[in-house]
Amino acid sequence: MLYTRRDMGKVALAALPLARAIGAPKINSKVDGVQVGAITYSFGGMNLDDVIKAYMDIGLGEMELMSNTAETAAGAPTPPQGAGRGQGRGPGGPGGGQGRGPGGAGRAAAPRTPRPPMTEEQIAAARATPRAQELLKWRKELSMDKFKDVRKKVNDAGIDIEILCFNMNEAITDDEIDYAFVMAKTLGAKAISTSTQVTVAKRVAPFAEKHKMLIGFHGHDNDADPNETGSLESYAKALSYGKFNGVNLDIGHFTAANYDAIAFIKENHARITNLHVKDRKKDHGPNVVWGEGDTPIKPVLQLVKKEKYKFPANIELEYPVPEGSDRVAEVKKCLAYMKQALA
Repeated sequence: MLYTRRDMGKVALAALPLARAIGAPKINSKVDGVQVGAITYSFGGMNLDDVIKAYMDIGLGEMELMSNTAETAAGAPTPPQGAGRGQGRGPGGPGGGQGRGPGGAGRAAAPRTPRPPMTEEQIAAARATPRAQELLKWRKELSMDKFKDVRKKVNDAGIDIEILCFNMNEAITDDEIDYAFVMAKTLGAKAISTSTQVTVAKRVAPFAEKHKMLIGFHGHDNDADPNETGSLESYAKALSYGKFNGVNLDIGHFTAANYDAIAFIKENHARITNLHVKDRKKDHGPNVVWGEGDTPIKPVLQLVKKEKYKFPANIELEYPVPEGSDRVAEVKKCLAYMKQALA
């Protein structure tokens, strides 16, 4: 176990509201009752301080914090150059936490072909790599006070950490799954989002139950692989493992897989941790500038508004940043689009 009962008691205390710095009131980014925010992945490789500045500049008061951004701010060892992309089996240590899945930067998703689950030998080899061992050792020795500091820095800027995005893969250890929930609670998050496999969703369920925290499985559009959350069947299977297993619905990827986001939200709203808002073309098409794809962004947001759903709708910038622009400017455009869609 990475944490003792005494550690858990400290986490419970950390979950109490932290005082905000004088002169930094809460940023209100609710639009007609819909909580709008962004995942920090939208800002590329920015460090936490720069991400906070971006949120303040844009006017976003709700953050879905990538675990690698939080861990880097807490002093985690730096991954090798070029690490941090990939779907689940990337080089972010035995349990990942460092990247996102395919479908970014305007490209269509990775080839939609089934992959067999990792064998015990492959899992053992992944856990034995120097990077995996280095990160695991750091996580075991880390004081959760480091994440209290991260939370305070974000909160003092008027921003709430609503979701911790902690990506996992099949090589994640049970201790690291538990660590993810303790980390989320310490940061003040209400839920976890994760890109992972259905086999991992089964292992995660008892920990979500233990911590009484919803974990949303982030879907892509690989509906050909039953071990990836890309088909309706794989979502149903992941949810069946426990009542705290939920969905981080990416309406762009969902549309690219030719599914109906409106119908899915109506049926599963109680199990949704948050939305990822982006625009993609159907038939596994690319990410595009909002308004140029097939994703029903306005109807989805209007549904959330009408039904008063409490989960946040988070911007995830994945289309190519136009020449002469930058990520902050593009996220501002996305926010303006959402405001107009909710008018």
